[in-house]
Amino acid sequence: MAVSVREVETVTRQRKRRTRSRKISPLGPIVVSKLSPAEYDLDPASISLVCPTCRTWVPIHVAETERATAKLVPHHTEPAGTEDPVRCLLGSHRLVTIDVNVAKWSRRLEQGVAETSGRRSDRVARKPQPTPTPAVMQIVGGLVDDKTARWMNELHVNNCTVCSSTTPQCADGRRLVHLAAHTQRTAPLRRKRQTRQEEWDDKRAWALRLLHEQQWNKVSRAVHATDQQRVRDVLTALRMMLLAPAKPDVRPLTAWERADLETTIAAVERQMQDLTHGW
Repeated sequence: MAVSVREVETVTRQRKRRTRSRKISPLGPIVVSKLSPAEYDLDPASISLVCPTCRTWVPIHVAETERATAKLVPHHTEPAGTEDPVRCLLGSHRLVTIDVNVAKWSRRLEQGVAETSGRRSDRVARKPQPTPTPAVMQIVGGLVDDKTARWMNELHVNNCTVCSSTTPQCADGRRLVHLAAHTQRTAPLRRKRQTRQEEWDDKRAWALRLLHEQQWNKVSRAVHATDQQRVRDVLTALRMMLLAPAKPDVRPLTAWERADLETTIAAVERQMQDLTHGW
């Protein structure tokens, strides 16, 4: 007896998965031309756009038949790998109207990349060249005046056996001669600059003193009144300590303590008089 094929197969055959779903989002279709160029990608290998509902990149399913329209695939609102993801109910299965020419979009993308690359500066940043080291005469010339330079030259000539004779001068002697000539040549300009700097310093000091006096005149009355009140409070407290009646639980002042307290009161009274008559 022959056994039928249906009786031999004990496992159901896997059905071919549908590439599309009849579900459609209640929201209106997404028009690609109304989106920002940074919100869609029309590359056939990775065609996708940013879902307006959850703001995540979602692939676009484009059917092979001409009657069917493009739709967003079902997706979640969280990144891939998130535990307990939430389905984007309104954005899933939403229709997409691709009214942008893919070839034109690709050319514009290539032109934009070329323009961006052209805006990048390819100029080589040169390192700053080191400045030449100034000569010794230039360094020392700004530190000594003409009198000091002449004194140094004379001292060297008197102590140097080479420079004191008729033979040519030594290296140090030549440097000192050049230094003396340089300082003598620049002495008038140096004195002029020094005089100008001193005048500027005097004017600045006078302006600062004037500003200090103006600021002090604004607050001097308040400061003087505060000083008088402070001395008056101290004098009142000392007099209360001296004239306070004796209490059974307080030790009375000794003769030495009373004399010391009276001396302090007299000194504070003189200070109060100085503040009163000095104003």
